[in-house]
Amino acid sequence: MRFTAPRRAGLIAAAATLLGGSLLAASAQAAVSQPDPSHIATKLAQRLGSRSAGSYLDRSTKKLVVTVTSKSDASAVRQAGAVPRIVPFSGARLQQAIGTLDRTAKVPGTAWAVDPTTDQVVLSVDSSVTGSKLVQVTSAAQQLGSAVRMEYVPGVFRTEISGGDAIYGGQYRCSLGFNVVSGSTYYFLTAGHCGNIASSWYSNSSHTSLIGTTRSSTFPGHDYAIVTYASGVAHPGQVGSQDITSAGSAYVGESVTRRGSTTGIHSGSVTALNQTVNYSEGSVTGMIRTTVCAEGGDSGGPLYSGTTALGLTSGGSGDCTSGGTTFFQPVTAALSAYGVSVY
Repeated sequence: MRFTAPRRAGLIAAAATLLGGSLLAASAQAAVSQPDPSHIATKLAQRLGSRSAGSYLDRSTKKLVVTVTSKSDASAVRQAGAVPRIVPFSGARLQQAIGTLDRTAKVPGTAWAVDPTTDQVVLSVDSSVTGSKLVQVTSAAQQLGSAVRMEYVPGVFRTEISGGDAIYGGQYRCSLGFNVVSGSTYYFLTAGHCGNIASSWYSNSSHTSLIGTTRSSTFPGHDYAIVTYASGVAHPGQVGSQDITSAGSAYVGESVTRRGSTTGIHSGSVTALNQTVNYSEGSVTGMIRTTVCAEGGDSGGPLYSGTTALGLTSGGSGDCTSGGTTFFQPVTAALSAYGVSVY
């Protein structure tokens, strides 16, 4: 399980890059002329539905690539300002493969999601899957042919709970996510597997400085929780020095940043959406998968891109020395579930 240190309510520091006047002006012009990939991706996903297996940002061309299976859909993608790529499998076909994996390969230590860059479902298997369980998972993948690609992941998929210095509940430490508001009441979000373990959260391990109390928590299935701030605790609408002004949906290829109470700030990129992860405690769906590392105690911490909130740290494998894979609960689902907004 992973959690973010509050600064008593604040969140993570993000490094600011200072640009000269002319460079800043040039960057501003480029930002105006380049359409937002997330907006295009959302628009085309709604239009194409299950005919598309998804989209991703081509890092070499900086163009959004959208998978399609017909020339007519390819034309619609071009008109929207993206690059079409005709592939053999539609989104519907790959979702059928995922449905089969749900029925035949759901064992702890496995995870799967559509990889639009290869037009396949990637079936990830961690080091805990051995013996008859590995035979079961391998057989399920083989029966689905080229629609599924297996990969072996070092370490074990886990939620990250650890002792340390951040937000403390019971005998555990997590990380504070994003500050949110509804009307005149202020809250913060964290991981659901954190919210499940404690009703009260403190800024110190001796439990003398109360931050807030858990209002609601969901895990497994999803992985989000909401905590009501205690009276008098500061709750700025930012992550360290990085102001958070909106929430959005991630896209494959997007550069993202994460902060947690154990490992601080780390960056990477989004590699999959709608990820299913089978932890030993239960399965979660709809997750964001990234290359950003995380470790025990980082659970609940924020994933963001610039001023946009994207997710809450759920779990993964590896560490910030050797690298690894980390999964995030999309923040938009938590905001919708609790009727709150970032500010």
